[in-house]
Amino acid sequence: MEGRAAALGAGTVLNALATGTGAAFGIDVETRASVSLDPDADGVRGEIAEDPDGDTALIERCVALATERWGDGEGGTVQTDSDVPLAAGLKSSSAAANAAVLATCDALGLTVGDETGGSDPSVDVTRLDACRLGVRAAREAGVTVTGAFDDATASMLGGVTVTDNGADELRSRETVDWNVLVWTPPERAYSADADVVRCEAVAPMADLVADLALGGRYAEAMTVNGLAFSAALGFDADPALEAMPHATGVSLSGTGPSVVAVADPDDPETDLDAVADAWGDRPGTLRRTTTRSDGATVE
Repeated sequence: MEGRAAALGAGTVLNALATGTGAAFGIDVETRASVSLDPDADGVRGEIAEDPDGDTALIERCVALATERWGDGEGGTVQTDSDVPLAAGLKSSSAAANAAVLATCDALGLTVGDETGGSDPSVDVTRLDACRLGVRAAREAGVTVTGAFDDATASMLGGVTVTDNGADELRSRETVDWNVLVWTPPERAYSADADVVRCEAVAPMADLVADLALGGRYAEAMTVNGLAFSAALGFDADPALEAMPHATGVSLSGTGPSVVAVADPDDPETDLDAVADAWGDRPGTLRRTTTRSDGATVE
């Protein structure tokens, strides 16, 4: 009973900490999970390949919840390895949760797809149901304040998603085609440690960002979000200001510290090389990637 799956990292359009409405977009960096189930195993043991001493409670809870719901409560092991840096605002927890849940479904022999019933009777588990189970695990493991349904849906489904994180409701999803530049400074920021009260103070700006996102103006939305939440969370807005003349949109991602700039490849006014030059002297790492609209996959 073995399974494998991979899920996407993501960037932020709207941080959900202010109002509960969030938006994010999938990017081409992945977390992969391998699950081995044993009906005789006592519990689930997890391992994070790039952080052997890391907290494995989230991925273990994902497997346990998945086998309780769709299996017979099997135990076993789960291992993740990832291109998504941990605690960097690029949705590493959501990607790990999604990958772990889907790998468990694969180990159970279940078919995962976008619809069940009359639309596709061969599908046993929808990706949204799997996503919601991972969000539940994240809440129970204490790695998220909002439940991060926005991040989880972007990681699971790809494209840009707008969500109601209080109700775990997907409000909209649309594909985007952007080139992406990510600057990740050396420090780390954990979502569960974010100052929610300060974030709630920018709720009027978050409402504006939500209106822009629901109107399809995602790049403008993320730029406004980045300025507002950089102030609320105490991050320097200079990287965003340096990118704005050359990018379609730029934002602090999640609760930081990464900053993500995007460029429409059909817009001659954008130039991520210029953004890279502006960010190049800052400590940390630069990563070039693209958006993805296919989402998480069973391998």
